[in-house]
Amino acid sequence: MSYYRRLNKIILTGLVAVLPITATLYLFVWLMTTAEKVLGGVLEFSLPAGWYRPGMGVVAGLGMIFLIGLMMENFFARKVVEKVESLIYRVPLIKSIYRTVRDFLTFLYQGKNRGPGQVVTVEVGQTGIKLVGFVTRQDLSFLGAGLGDERVAVYLPMSYQIGGYTALVPLSAVVPLDMPLEKAMEFVMTAGIIEGDKQQED
Repeated sequence: MSYYRRLNKIILTGLVAVLPITATLYLFVWLMTTAEKVLGGVLEFSLPAGWYRPGMGVVAGLGMIFLIGLMMENFFARKVVEKVESLIYRVPLIKSIYRTVRDFLTFLYQGKNRGPGQVVTVEVGQTGIKLVGFVTRQDLSFLGAGLGDERVAVYLPMSYQIGGYTALVPLSAVVPLDMPLEKAMEFVMTAGIIEGDKQQED
């Protein structure tokens, strides 16, 4: 019996090592292939005969992303995107997927300086249960009076990037954790599957 357990452990260890890399490479190849297939087809059709070369679709895709990024600096372009987003948020299933992807990419884009700051724990009632969260804003004066004691905004993500909650938590209920932001995010997003000793590598 121990032989089979050992065999299963070796196989699972191999899967854990291989699957993330394979999934990442697959996603990258899929994006490049899709861009080449869609945009490359358009270019091959619209360009004069003999001008099209393999890979021009990928270059065109990167160029479009760059141009859209430039356009987003324009006030009117942002308003158009906000209008489209408001329509997306009305579709039950699509809005959950869109919000998840958008929030995650926004987190990566903001980085350490503008993104979530201190890693903290927040206790749930008197149960002793603690949730891991991230302080996103300390100054809540723009919300006006009525909050009572001094509070901070804490984002409490759900595992596997399903979503999360933004809670206005009293400072007395917030306990800072000495943990890098990236490691804490890995821990929460994987439901604690990431081993504790790996969190202390940095």
